[in-house]
Amino acid sequence: MSEKTIVLTENAPAPAHVFSQGIKKGGLFQVSGQGPMDPTVNEYIGAGDVRVQTRRTLENVKAILEAGGSSVEDVIMFRVYLTTRDDFPAMNEVYGEFITENVPSGQLPSRTTVFVDLPHEVMLVEIDALAVTA
Repeated sequence: MSEKTIVLTENAPAPAHVFSQGIKKGGLFQVSGQGPMDPTVNEYIGAGDVRVQTRRTLENVKAILEAGGSSVEDVIMFRVYLTTRDDFPAMNEVYGEFITENVPSGQLPSRTTVFVDLPHEVMLVEIDALAVTA
């Protein structure tokens, strides 16, 4: 049985609850749900602006992937959680820009988007990722 490896970085927000930023086991790498928190000041950013929040959230996911020796290219599935359907077009635009910048192979990861309540009122978006590593 393969061992678990906890992934932790100061370049993404510290977990707010009882979970790891990321965990690797075998060839799988799961990044916990990230929100629009700036890790340098440990505060949520972009109140009311899903574009700003989406970009920051994706950068947090990327930082954890990189801390685990992976990249956005290795992601097979992103899960995006939004508080309202109205934010979908803006989130999707920022997501597309981020993917274009970070997946130069053009082999796009899968994605699903779910509309939910999130743990903090300021949060408009939360994103997690599943990657496969060698």
